[in-house]
Amino acid sequence: MIDWLKNINKEHPEFWKEYLSKFDKKSKRFVILSTETSGLNPIKDVILSIGSFAVIDNSVVIGDSFEAVLLQYKFLHDNGLSNEFIVESKMKKLGELEAIKSLIEFLGNAVLVGHHIDFDVEMINAALERLDCGRLKNEALDIDVMYRKLQDINNRQFSLDELSTIYNLPKSDRNSSSEDAYKIALLFLKLKSRLGIK
Repeated sequence: MIDWLKNINKEHPEFWKEYLSKFDKKSKRFVILSTETSGLNPIKDVILSIGSFAVIDNSVVIGDSFEAVLLQYKFLHDNGLSNEFIVESKMKKLGELEAIKSLIEFLGNAVLVGHHIDFDVEMINAALERLDCGRLKNEALDIDVMYRKLQDINNRQFSLDELSTIYNLPKSDRNSSSEDAYKIALLFLKLKSRLGIK
């Protein structure tokens, strides 16, 4: 059966209806988003952690943030992955439903910003599909695309580490979705002013 036909009378969860109602007006809030995933395939891989910060009026708002480790036990067990990261993490641990619901409430109608943000959006959309919801409606900006536009480079992509080096951001041995989100936020503020994004 055609997909849209199946969804006509589908009863969506309450948090999703609330989310959809927020798009009547444009947001002045940007949300920097980074996910750690089990792989690069949105169909079979899952989100392991999410880190996110709001940017309002050219400032990273540390108090307006979201982070979570997703408890993906079945996935970890089926794929023989180590759950050391989940066990050792001090971040709040949530089931996929609770994490995605909280994330959607946090995002609202903000403009999403990330490094290769299309992938993060697809991973979230795959999780939303498992929860009988639609797809994210937020506009999205990619800092790699912003940098390439600024430099007029079309023939290559830049890693987050490369962009961090170009803009002299401090190096870190630790790797987490929240730390990546913070780096992306700093890069976004630099690129945003140079590109004249309001």
